[in-house]
Amino acid sequence: MGALLMTVSAPASAPAATLPFTDRGPLSHAVMSQLTGDDAAAADHTGLATAAVAASADVVRDDDIQLALFVLYASSYGSLPQLDADLEWDPALLTTRRILEEAFESALRARVPLPESPEPTVDAVGRALFALAAADTGPSLSRHIAKKATREQAEETLIQRSVYTLREADPHSWAIPRLEGRAKAALVEIQSDEYGGGRPQRVHAELFARAMRAAGLDATYGAYVDDVPAITLASHNMMSMFGLNRRLVGAIVGHLAAFEMTSSIPCRLYADGLHRLGFDPDVAAYFEEHVEADAVHEQIAARDLAGSLAEDHPELLPDILFGAAACLTVDGWGGEHILESWQAGTSSLRPRVAS
Repeated sequence: MGALLMTVSAPASAPAATLPFTDRGPLSHAVMSQLTGDDAAAADHTGLATAAVAASADVVRDDDIQLALFVLYASSYGSLPQLDADLEWDPALLTTRRILEEAFESALRARVPLPESPEPTVDAVGRALFALAAADTGPSLSRHIAKKATREQAEETLIQRSVYTLREADPHSWAIPRLEGRAKAALVEIQSDEYGGGRPQRVHAELFARAMRAAGLDATYGAYVDDVPAITLASHNMMSMFGLNRRLVGAIVGHLAAFEMTSSIPCRLYADGLHRLGFDPDVAAYFEEHVEADAVHEQIAARDLAGSLAEDHPELLPDILFGAAACLTVDGWGGEHILESWQAGTSSLRPRVAS
């Protein structure tokens, strides 16, 4: 009996996945190409990262650098299914990410003003963080939305917030396995509320997605990345950098403390403005959810989380303060960009490039 011969054709290469946004330069193009399987367009992203950092006048506001970092972090979040999951721990991509992180962190540490360090006790750290938040007297985007904003400006604000808020709480959750005792319990208490307390329909990211849809906007993650400036990406990238690097656990804790301590009153103002402008009630509902919740969270975050972490690990106190100050500073830069654009009679969003 003759042998049965069977010919098996080699599988065709899978087509590169298409992301819902475009690159902003050679570095982001190379990173996006590799992570989406576009081998023909892949380039030496590590060399490009080194060159981009050396050439950049301001890495915090550098479109190419911040988009490349955003995509590299998105690979770990799983927020963009177009990115090849097998490449999350690719050594070359991690090297590129590290080059960009080092430059980004150095820029933040050089420019973020730090408060005087308190004693590493729950009470002293809590008081210091509340004082830091109270001293933040930058221009208020939420007050503008409440009193003066147009409907188009309110929609822009939702678009700007979508980069983080459609993934709300995720950057801070990286800290959970890196904490212990009182600090871990406090963080889990906060995050449980952020994730709906076991009710999927109350997950805060889902509430924001519902708000976007009710406002007539696209709630697909990444749909508006092309529209937001580098400073908006930088705010989210800062959280991701703090959360994904174990050595920066103090910074992500401080960031969350400042974030929660400056949320309740602004959320009330956002809700007031959205009602004033006649938006669907589901749009304001997201912000109304945060008015009471964040008033509770701020005490837990400042004292039970940040204060107890500093008390148990005094060596982390400098980074706790840095994370809190960086939150206020970078978000302040983002708010300034938006308000200055509107005062100049222009959009805060990037102009769409015709394809």
